[in-house]
Amino acid sequence: MLTNKTELAAGEGDHEHIEIKPSVLYVGTPVALITSLNPDGTTNISPMSSVWSLFDRVVLGLTSTSKGRENLMRERQLVLNFPSPDLWPKIEAIAPTTGRDPVPPHKEKNGYRFEADKFDVAGLTPQAADLVRPPRIAECPIQFEAEVVAAHSPGAEWPLERPEAFWIVEAKVVRVHAHRDIVIAGTNHIDTSRWSPLLYVFRHYFGTGPDLGRTFKAER
Repeated sequence: MLTNKTELAAGEGDHEHIEIKPSVLYVGTPVALITSLNPDGTTNISPMSSVWSLFDRVVLGLTSTSKGRENLMRERQLVLNFPSPDLWPKIEAIAPTTGRDPVPPHKEKNGYRFEADKFDVAGLTPQAADLVRPPRIAECPIQFEAEVVAAHSPGAEWPLERPEAFWIVEAKVVRVHAHRDIVIAGTNHIDTSRWSPLLYVFRHYFGTGPDLGRTFKAER
């Protein structure tokens, strides 16, 4: 009989854990395209995957040097556009671009280039929002119009070897749009058999697999 945690760990067999030091911690999060307004009224698109939601709030992780973060802090409005897996080539087309000119040194070192019109680069279509100024992205099946309500820099000490510190931005969702064909008719519910988010897993793109079941809190 195993009598303590040490003996239990020793008996893990195929489930033995080893210590690793991955360069990123993206175990699997949805890709989102943030649309925000530049000072001249044009639109910036920021591809990102550090986003999670709680009730009517979304929490975003944005690098401190990004044009998107700068726009959000100034304008306080955004649209979160969630692409489906088939759109990944369009997202990757703008992944190495930035709306900041000149390109920050650490981004230039990693191969980024300035692009003023990311809609054109990705082949995406702007679509007017209802309650905020930045446009939506028509091809994205789910869109959140939102307003920034809080933001702060990372806590504790930031590693000196990482010049691109991040900011944590909290936004309140004020309107949700969804393609008609992924909504259960006559309801406000997304048909999960027809909607699959694009996921970012350790810098690789994935769609979701088959439905494994529902939590007890799922609406019937």
